[in-house]
Amino acid sequence: MRIELQVIGASLRSIADEMGAALVRSAFSANIKERRDCSTALFDSRGRMVAQAEHIPVHLGALPDAVAAVRAHDPAPGEAWILNDPFAGGTHLPDITLVTRTRAGFAVTRAHHADVGAAEPGSLPADSRRLEEEGVVIPPTRLDDGVLDELVSQMRNPDERRGDLRAQLAAHRLAERRVDELCGRRGRKKVEAAMEELHDYSERLVRTAIARLPDGRFEAADALEPAGGGELELHTTVTIDGDELEIDFAGTANQHDGNLNCPLAVTRSACYFVVRCLTDPDVPASGGAFVPVHVSAPEGSLVNARAPAAVAAGNVETSSRIVDVVFAAFGAIVPVPAQGQGTMNNLTLGNDRFTYYETVGGGQGACPDADGPSGVHVAMSNTLSTPTEALELAYPVRVERHELRLGSGGAGEQRGGDGVVRELRVLEDCRLSLVGERRKRAPQGARGGEPGLSGRNLLNGEELPAKVTRGLRAGDVVRVETPGGGGYGPVRNGQ
Repeated sequence: MRIELQVIGASLRSIADEMGAALVRSAFSANIKERRDCSTALFDSRGRMVAQAEHIPVHLGALPDAVAAVRAHDPAPGEAWILNDPFAGGTHLPDITLVTRTRAGFAVTRAHHADVGAAEPGSLPADSRRLEEEGVVIPPTRLDDGVLDELVSQMRNPDERRGDLRAQLAAHRLAERRVDELCGRRGRKKVEAAMEELHDYSERLVRTAIARLPDGRFEAADALEPAGGGELELHTTVTIDGDELEIDFAGTANQHDGNLNCPLAVTRSACYFVVRCLTDPDVPASGGAFVPVHVSAPEGSLVNARAPAAVAAGNVETSSRIVDVVFAAFGAIVPVPAQGQGTMNNLTLGNDRFTYYETVGGGQGACPDADGPSGVHVAMSNTLSTPTEALELAYPVRVERHELRLGSGGAGEQRGGDGVVRELRVLEDCRLSLVGERRKRAPQGARGGEPGLSGRNLLNGEELPAKVTRGLRAGDVVRVETPGGGGYGPVRNGQ
């Protein structure tokens, strides 16, 4: 049975991977096809994740809430359900989730769509204050051709939106066939038993890793930079007790009149990412790994917002800061990296003819035994950069510069990674939205390491705020200089 368990487990992971490959290869938008801003997973009949592709951490850790929201409607085989409501299983509105039944549970895809009908092209405005300003809100809804047509008619570039949603549906049909084939080869009861054991095995591994950590209570704080100035505090307390741990956000700022709020599902997702990194990164990626981890936050706070709060930046920026602050709390008992760029540097361009969205990589923090990597998308993002050729072919945009921001990483015994310089020239009038962090508070070093450089946004050489939405004229040049990672350990020998 042990060998058969491994075979079935590998088959389930392979199905999740193949779902992701099918989605990427058949998508229309550069954001999914080139940047791979999407995620795929399989769940058992009880709504527990049992296999996932190694895609976007902020998507994957929040998917159980989406499956729970759909299961409440008792979906039938052959039905596809769609949602993006952050207060009913979603994260932020551009992330559209599809859920279908398989012979042994559920298949799930989540993809970031380049527009969902917000007031601003790209549906990631810097200044939104209520959820409805950020696009079409989709509660759990059975998806058919009529619903699909109605939804895309409310979004920019409806043909591209339809193409991306059909790519998601294709991934689901593939998953249904592959699970059918697996159950045919191995038997449905054996597949379901393997799902149960994979879930329990992940839980046992993580519990064992937590039990090796010293019991205690450890705190940390950090802050976000809201549009308009000021700061919003994030506070966390990590309590370890035997083979379980609790991460509590009491003391965090209340939800605010902006879009850095996030639902609790996103907060959990960020916490799960940190715990997985610090306990057993190689544990099979199933929901069992999260069972010993309890996440709580005051209702109505920045990290457990109530509807109809705006959340566009919460999913991308607040989640990144949650990772920073939870790592900092664990830093009292285990070695953790210095702070990385801590932002996704979100950039959207568009008008009625096109919409384009990207995140920009940056420097990551140094570790005790290694320099930080440069120019990468990690932590809650894990996406790619759009290749210059693909970007310029599909959109009225020219890449003027894309290079490392040399020297932006913090000095130390181990140096922080360097950020990126990204310069785009728009070739027709359009709208710009920039949503970033670490423009005032630089990524900090660890154990005596120096901080990395803060990020910068510029338009035609003039500095812009960290979060801004404005019009552009043909020929304007947008420049994003992303933060460098902090160094680790004191500078030695002129490093």
